[in-house]
Amino acid sequence: MSMLPCTPILVSACLLGQPVRYDGRAQAIHSSVLLRWQEQGRVFSYCPEVAGGLPVPRPAAELQANGQILTRSGEDVTDAFRRGAAQALTLCLQHGIRLALLKARSPSCGNHQIYDGRFRGQLIAGEGVTAALLRRHGISVYSEFELSELEAQLARFDAALG
Repeated sequence: MSMLPCTPILVSACLLGQPVRYDGRAQAIHSSVLLRWQEQGRVFSYCPEVAGGLPVPRPAAELQANGQILTRSGEDVTDAFRRGAAQALTLCLQHGIRLALLKARSPSCGNHQIYDGRFRGQLIAGEGVTAALLRRHGISVYSEFELSELEAQLARFDAALG
């Protein structure tokens, strides 16, 4: 029995229940759609911050207006974030991944809003480092709040595969 071709998806590991967030916790989304995608073998789990070399747990970090990523204490973790983003792009290119489901508001993965860099809990329009890099290379990035939009796009991609 041959499997129908299916479009792969990069998914933030924390959304899949892996405890990789800065606070050592997960942010699992419980969705029958996501579960079906996992069962179909199309999900590539990935955490850019861990891939970039940051530990779990780790201090919270926010993207600054100048492009640096700093912890509350002022430690510059920009290089680790950029390494993780570059590795995410490499993974996508190697596996033909054109869709990503990433954690909203993250300095790595946020696709519409991120925290303002002042550790006040204020959101501003912007993208995390990984989301921005993927989007610049033609990969569509969705957050956990956009599952229905991602599902529709995935159906269109799968239909194009035949």
